Amino acid sequence: MSVLKQQFRSIKINKRYVKFNNVMLLLLAVVLFASCSNDDDTNLPTNDSVTIKDLLTDVGFNGFAIVTKNGEDLVRQGFGLANVNTEMPQDYNLAYRIASVSKTLTAAAIVQLKRDGLITNFNQTLSEFDDDFPKGNQITIAHLLSHQSGIPDYFFLAKEANEQGETLNLEAIYDLITDLISENNLDFTPGASKAYSNSNYFLAGLLIQELSGMSYHNYIKQKILNPLEMNNTFRGLDNIDTDTHAQGYKNEMPNSNYSMVNAFGAGDYSSSPENMEIWVNAVKNNWFTEAEKSKIFAQDVPSGYVDFGLGWFTSQEGNSTMFWHGGDINGYWSIIGFIPENNTTVVLLSNQESDNEATQRSAVIQYLLTNSQY
Repeated sequence: MSVLKQQFRSIKINKRYVKFNNVMLLLLAVVLFASCSNDDDTNLPTNDSVTIKDLLTDVGFNGFAIVTKNGEDLVRQGFGLANVNTEMPQDYNLAYRIASVSKTLTAAAIVQLKRDGLITNFNQTLSEFDDDFPKGNQITIAHLLSHQSGIPDYFFLAKEANEQGETLNLEAIYDLITDLISENNLDFTPGASKAYSNSNYFLAGLLIQELSGMSYHNYIKQKILNPLEMNNTFRGLDNIDTDTHAQGYKNEMPNSNYSMVNAFGAGDYSSSPENMEIWVNAVKNNWFTEAEKSKIFAQDVPSGYVDFGLGWFTSQEGNSTMFWHGGDINGYWSIIGFIPENNTTVVLLSNQESDNEATQRSAVIQYLLTNSQY
C-alpha cells in the first residue's frame, strides 16, 4: 500500500471547510516570495554604538535572548517575566514554544532519512510514496522543504474547524490537504514560485513517520535530539506545564492553550534557550556535511534580499549572510540563526505575542547584518 495513504483515508473533514475559491485560498496562503524578496520594511539602527541589548529593549522584547560573536556573549539574559502571576523569571533552561523553528528539525530529519537510505534524493516525487496523492508526480521532497510545492496551506481552515468545535487528527488534516488540492488545484506549478505553507511540513512529518517506521517525534529524538543531548526539546502539549514552561501572553493575557496536532511537522515543538543554542551551533558547525549544506542553504542570494532553502531562510546584506528561521504561535514568537562570517549565534525565544513580532524579528536580523560594531 502507498506509504503516505495507508493510515490516512478513514476520516473525512466536514466539506464546509474545503469549499474555498482560488481568491480565498490566495488570501489564506502566506505568500513568501515569487523568487526572492527584498527585506526592506524595517528601519535599521544606524548608530554603531547601539548594542544588541539596547535594540532588544527598544523593540520591547520579552523572553530569553542569546547572541554570541566569536565565542563571546553579547547578550545572554531574560527580558521581562516568564510568568507574571508567579513572578517566574525568564531562564536559560526554561521551555518555550518555538513554533515554526520546529521546521528546522523536520528538514534535518529528512536529511537523516537520506543518510539512512530511506530516500535516495530530494528530487523524489510524492507519487513515489503515494500514487494517489493529487499532483504528486509534480511535487518533490525539495519542493516541500523549500515551499515551492504550490500546496495550499491547511492551517487557517484547521483553526476555523477547531473554533467551530470540530476536533481534528492527523488523518483529518491529511484529507483536508488532499481535498484542497483536488477541489481547488495547486496555488501554482511546483517549482515556479514560493509560498510559505504549513502543509509542506505536515506532509514531510508524515513522510518521516511512515518511512522510518517510528513516530515523527521519536525519529527526531533518536536521530537528532539524543545525540546532541538536547533533553529539553519535546513535542509541545496542548496545555503547558507552568512549572517548567514559560507562560505565553498576548495583549498581556495568558494565551498558551493550543491544539498541537494542528502544528504537526510544522511547529509543534517546545525547547529551551540552552537546547536551541546547542542546535544552532551544531548546524553552524558540522551536523550537516558541506555537501548537505549546499543543498540546505539557499545560494547566491543578492544583497538586500532573503530566500528560502530546505528548512532555513537566507538573508544577505553586502558580504554578510544570515541563515535563520522564525516562528509564531499563540503567545510566543522565536528566531534562531547564525552568521558564518563573524561566528555569530542567535537564539531569541519570546513568550509575548504582539502585533509587531515580525518587525522585532526583522530589526534584529538587519541590525546583525548591517551594524559592524555590535
